Amino acid sequence: MVAALRRLELDDLHVLVIDDNSPDGTGEIADRLAAEDDHVHVLHRERKEGLGPAYLAGFRRALELGADLVFEMDCDFSHDPADVPRLAAATANADLVLGSRYVQGGGTRNWGFVRRFISRGGSLYAQVLLQSGVRDLTGGFKCYRRKVLETIALGGISALGYAFQIETTYRALRAGFRVIEVPITFSDREVGGSKMSRGIVLEAIWRVPVLRGRALLRRL
Repeated sequence: MVAALRRLELDDLHVLVIDDNSPDGTGEIADRLAAEDDHVHVLHRERKEGLGPAYLAGFRRALELGADLVFEMDCDFSHDPADVPRLAAATANADLVLGSRYVQGGGTRNWGFVRRFISRGGSLYAQVLLQSGVRDLTGGFKCYRRKVLETIALGGISALGYAFQIETTYRALRAGFRVIEVPITFSDREVGGSKMSRGIVLEAIWRVPVLRGRALLRRL
């Protein structure tokens, strides 16, 4: 993935790898790549704390590095690096660009019925409760303009799993930023298992109405 991203024709593109003390040697491989390429950076974390805290740490490091656009994406090619230039180009008319599976032209590949049901159902659930026009609120392929991450109070986000994706997008919408969706095809990994768990699903179920309730209280 790192090599594929570095081959893209984008000005001054840097890659930040976040390693949560992975036992499979990811950190060591990333360190070797960083030693060979000064546009590759590695953020080592002592333990796994969930998707949300890892991304928050990555966002802060990207801002420290001076990034104007900050992408988040999976490193297992579930998200196609060839789509990165399209998301970057879309920031000309938006503050946050989502790689969307659920707009026209988007989709998924290699998913079973249960996985599709949970993912699509979760996005619809959040869309209805939050009264948002965004169709893919649970996706993890995003491009933020710097000012979004500087505005949405990263320190107040505590979601550990995929509720993190919902909350960050909702905070951007509530802050008045323009959010658009660009169609992508999500390809499920061929090696390894999904990080989806019962706990992650339950967290998203209870956090969505809490987000909506907080928004309503702020209006009072």
